[in-house]
Amino acid sequence: MIVEEIMKTSVSTLSPTDSIADAIHLMKDKKIRHLPIIDKDEQVVGLVTDRDIKDVTPSIFYADEHKDVLLKPIKDIMKTDVITGHPLDFVEEIAAIFYEHNIGCLPIVNDQKLVGIITETDLLHTLVELTGAHQPGSQIEVKVPNKAGMLCEIATVIRNRKANIQSVLVYPDKKDPSYKILVLRVQTMNPIGVIEDLKEAGHHVLWPNLPGITL
Repeated sequence: MIVEEIMKTSVSTLSPTDSIADAIHLMKDKKIRHLPIIDKDEQVVGLVTDRDIKDVTPSIFYADEHKDVLLKPIKDIMKTDVITGHPLDFVEEIAAIFYEHNIGCLPIVNDQKLVGIITETDLLHTLVELTGAHQPGSQIEVKVPNKAGMLCEIATVIRNRKANIQSVLVYPDKKDPSYKILVLRVQTMNPIGVIEDLKEAGHHVLWPNLPGITL
């Protein structure tokens, strides 16, 4: 999946000379937490978040004494070292950037112009869709040797049960690098038959750990 499939293309923005008060009103009106700041050529020159706004907004107890703060230009508080992405970037790569840099949004740029934005909420929704967690089904976790062909073996067992695999995730076993964990979302509300077949085929099912079934 690439970024242009999930990015928002209707992006609220401000210019560097707009005021902090403008940013507060726009964020409140649009119910957003991130504002890309662009110049006259639609190039990203900065980014302002709700946290930036909170850091400079006067306390309600001193608001009348510091009204001038809200009239200052947004360029005084915006971050200028903005990380951006491209519409053809892979979503997995963008997720890694969010993780590595601990950011909450990523402006998407094409030909140096802002064309969209992705937030951590967009990534969460995408993860749910990719894993099928929002659809009826059962999750099964199987510990397998870290070698080629294991996913095919597991899939064959499930296919023979005439169950449909909705998604597959693979991650290393943190305790033993010679093994990996397969997390399968299977389109069945009763996974007992699949589990029994996997066990009979010699596979180690970690989840679900059902009563009466030795795993």
